[in-house]
Amino acid sequence: MTDVFASLPHPLLAPVIELCRRAGEATLPFWRNDTEVTSKSDNSPVTAADLAAHHVLVDGLKALAPDVHILSEEDADIALSTRAGWKRWWLVDPLDGTKEFISGSEEFTVNVALIENGHVVFGVVSMPTNDRCYFGGAGLGAWRSDDPQHLAPISVRERPAAGEAFTVVASRRHSSPEQEKLLAGLSSAVGELQLTNIGSSLKFCLLAEGAADCYPRLAPTSQWDTAAAQGVLEGAGGVVLDLEGEVFAYPARDSLLNGFFLALPAKASWRSALLALAKG
Repeated sequence: MTDVFASLPHPLLAPVIELCRRAGEATLPFWRNDTEVTSKSDNSPVTAADLAAHHVLVDGLKALAPDVHILSEEDADIALSTRAGWKRWWLVDPLDGTKEFISGSEEFTVNVALIENGHVVFGVVSMPTNDRCYFGGAGLGAWRSDDPQHLAPISVRERPAAGEAFTVVASRRHSSPEQEKLLAGLSSAVGELQLTNIGSSLKFCLLAEGAADCYPRLAPTSQWDTAAAQGVLEGAGGVVLDLEGEVFAYPARDSLLNGFFLALPAKASWRSALLALAKG
């Protein structure tokens, strides 16, 4: 890792970026290589690539910060009675976008977030196929790096530039009647919408770098799907809200499923209208 990364404002950020790159490298021998797919108890797919990245991350995070607990998608069977005592932990998705990975798409990511008292401190989202990495946290800033030698700050846009459409990020694979109704109402409030479909946690990253305006998710996700990219978005001037308008948090609870959420620029003039539509 170069000196430019060593100057980042949190001491654990640069080593976690490097660890995510290494975990991504561990997935690539299995990509587009007829990797065997098995199903977990919830019928979600898992591959050898998920497990390879998981082992790199867990071993590396334990070495980096032995006193910080780890909750990974691939080792999430930890009792609430244990997790309730955690004040600081890593929330890890070793390979977000497994379905994209299986299909041969590049839209899969390695995700690590540092959580303190239920809130994201920072997150790292790494793309294994092209070495691109997004990282940041509230009060820290946010950056995109396209190679290990360079990084550039990123920020949300409060509104589209003149002549550009209001862009909503949507999942290729997941929607709901509630979400379709929300999109119809949002179009009435802000004008014609352009929908951009992309896989994995990259949906948040499009907002963070000012390439989109809103990401509503009125369909299921798990905690590890969102935490790292939420850190990036918050560092870039964005916010992730529940449908009551509260900042999305990760308190210890029995279920590791998220509630519905809205990701948007923190200072968006249409924030109240979006919340009203989501609750309505």
